[in-house]
Amino acid sequence: MFKGLRPINYGGREVWPVIEGGKGVAVSNHMSSGAWAAAGGIGTVSAVNADSYDPNGKIIRQVYNKLTRRERHDELVEYAIQGAVIQVERAYEMSGGKGAININVLWEMGGAQRVLEGVLERTRGMVAGVTCGAGMPYKLSEIAEHYGVHYLPIISSARAFRALWKRAYSKAAQWLAAVVYEDPWLAGGHNGLSNAEDPLKPEDPYPRVKALRETMREGGISDEVPIIMAGGVWYLRDWNHWIDNPELGSIAFQFGTRPLLTMESPISEEWKNRLPQLDDGDILLHRFSPTGFYSSAVHNPFLRNLEARSERQIAFSGEAAGDHQFQLDVGVKGKSYWVTRNDLLRAREWHGHGFTSGLKTPDNTLVFVTPEERDLIRKDQADCMGCLSQCSFSAWADNEANSTGRLADPRSFCIQKTLQDIGHGGPIDQNLMFAGHSAYTFKQDPFYSNGFVPTVKQLVDRILTGD
Repeated sequence: MFKGLRPINYGGREVWPVIEGGKGVAVSNHMSSGAWAAAGGIGTVSAVNADSYDPNGKIIRQVYNKLTRRERHDELVEYAIQGAVIQVERAYEMSGGKGAININVLWEMGGAQRVLEGVLERTRGMVAGVTCGAGMPYKLSEIAEHYGVHYLPIISSARAFRALWKRAYSKAAQWLAAVVYEDPWLAGGHNGLSNAEDPLKPEDPYPRVKALRETMREGGISDEVPIIMAGGVWYLRDWNHWIDNPELGSIAFQFGTRPLLTMESPISEEWKNRLPQLDDGDILLHRFSPTGFYSSAVHNPFLRNLEARSERQIAFSGEAAGDHQFQLDVGVKGKSYWVTRNDLLRAREWHGHGFTSGLKTPDNTLVFVTPEERDLIRKDQADCMGCLSQCSFSAWADNEANSTGRLADPRSFCIQKTLQDIGHGGPIDQNLMFAGHSAYTFKQDPFYSNGFVPTVKQLVDRILTGD
């Protein structure tokens, strides 16, 4: 029998301990987060290049007109601040004073600190808290304290939280509202898998969350400060043994994938229609993201193309050495690359199938692509606007040189371009389509029978029953 959840005190108000997960570019907007808060939960506006609107209410597409990457980066930061402020204002109005509104930022996004400070400065009294992950956001607590808002770090291990706590968060302990444990094997989007963890061997989240609570207790943090379980959460009845469990302390739950399929969700109808068709195993944990992080998305033609591109890859040497005794005669226009005999034959075969351009990677390999794909890769790299603090695809970095110091990697992709496209109605098979690994449950859950799409309020009410 499902125990049920009790409301918690958050930011001086009583809310249900169910949180809408913040989802990237234009996906967790004011419609979804405002409705989630109005239903009594914690809605989350994504402050990652959120949409702005013209006087007629139409979305202002983020077009970059400046010539240099640094100038385009400044344009991007301004778009991000303006969009997030508008989304927060609208979400706060929609909430009608119920629930709470958080914002979500990625610490590894370009200009993260400028964006966060710019948004909080202009939304005082509306934002209850800031969730932040993708990296080690040491300055998060300091910024939150300055603006008088709570902070909710997103981590994937007790070890990561311990480092954050000791270096920074213990100095602003009163503003720590919760710690989000984002399971690196189950959550959608970018995941915090460490080099010590096997992406193919998921670990039970319970011992990891128990270890997190023990670490929090070592720091003197009250059990009343919730740990928010994020990733793989669908039916709360499946987590019954976590609720009121003295080993874990206060627990709340974050839902990232389920809110995608609601009336208020801003994603396209094509995207919504695809979700109930997914099967177990249709979500791929991959490492093609230009962030360098693992991430989880629907295993669609977009990802399969990236897989195929990386498979058309050979190592080379700048001179004849060891097994590299054969000079490459396809795809490199007279440049001297030495390869093995087997790789020479493979490259000739790929060339015969139209993959006639060899592009150099930072790892002294060549990937073979069509001329059309080569031109698109080069254009996307040239159009970079610095959406990440470091980008392997374009070699942009948010530093004085605006460079990672490494060769741009053609095995990756422009994440800003694809997320903007799919977030505004672009084809779902030709773009990155983030989703959590439990997305296949849409097909199995009777709540969605006969094509039913709930409102956010109906979804939150359903969740609170345990289903």
